[in-house]
Amino acid sequence: MIDNKKDYKAHFGKYWQLYVLMILPICYFILFKYVPMVGNVLAFRRYSPGKSILGVEWVGLRYFKMFITDPSFHKALKNSLILSFLNLLINFPVPIILALLINEIRWPKWKKFIQTISYIPRFISVVVVVSIITAILSPSSGIVNHILTTYFGLEPIYFMNEPQYFRAIYILSDMWQYSGWTAIIYLAAITGISAEMYESAKIDGASRIKQIIYITIPSIMPTITVMLILNVGRILTIGFEKVLLMYTPNNASTSDIIDTLVYRLGIVGGSYSYATAIGLFTGIIGFALVSTSNFMSKKITGNGIY
Repeated sequence: MIDNKKDYKAHFGKYWQLYVLMILPICYFILFKYVPMVGNVLAFRRYSPGKSILGVEWVGLRYFKMFITDPSFHKALKNSLILSFLNLLINFPVPIILALLINEIRWPKWKKFIQTISYIPRFISVVVVVSIITAILSPSSGIVNHILTTYFGLEPIYFMNEPQYFRAIYILSDMWQYSGWTAIIYLAAITGISAEMYESAKIDGASRIKQIIYITIPSIMPTITVMLILNVGRILTIGFEKVLLMYTPNNASTSDIIDTLVYRLGIVGGSYSYATAIGLFTGIIGFALVSTSNFMSKKITGNGIY
């Protein structure tokens, strides 16, 4: 605990490098996260191109009433919730399982190789990932359709254009691209577990499975809780870039989410105030979800992010 000015000076003199490193992240959040929040005023004002960037007149809750009664918003909200919940349900446990499996590898070189191979896809551009998916699933030259037609005698399927395949493709591609990267967080938490706990469990005759169940998982539960809360808060703001790149008019019934709706209304259609109102709504819902999940987590497990 720092009690006086001398202690503050001594503390800063000792850790000044860390404070210098904080300058760039702080500037980033101020410029790109907090300053743009001023633009949320457009949700309550009518914007006219060529005039004030903060709108020309107050219209109150007009735009909120518009999107609440807009069928396209209802469809986008439904698609966002379904895709997010499915992605959370399927892809949230995968990095945890992957981290547990990698941790159990006893040969260091093989362990590093598996870990490297698993997180490399994180550094591939979303554009490239979608291009790879499109090439693999191409109805004319894709390997998947080649197998279906050659070995099973089926007709080629245009996977990227069919709405019933969109969610599966999105979730599986997310699993491939991000599971290894997220697993690093859990592996870091696992390395912090005392080796003495495992030694004591071995002496008591606990198998490796029981060590995972009764030592590893409970020890990383705070990390799992924080990651779950953060993921819940992003339920309405899932991967916009990937969805936009995979979007086609034919698969719009399942691929049109809130972010793509805002993009079409605001950037393409020029309805900036209407799009801002929808964006502000999703931000408020996200904040409410984070607060609620954090409160419930602290009540149930005693762990939270604040």
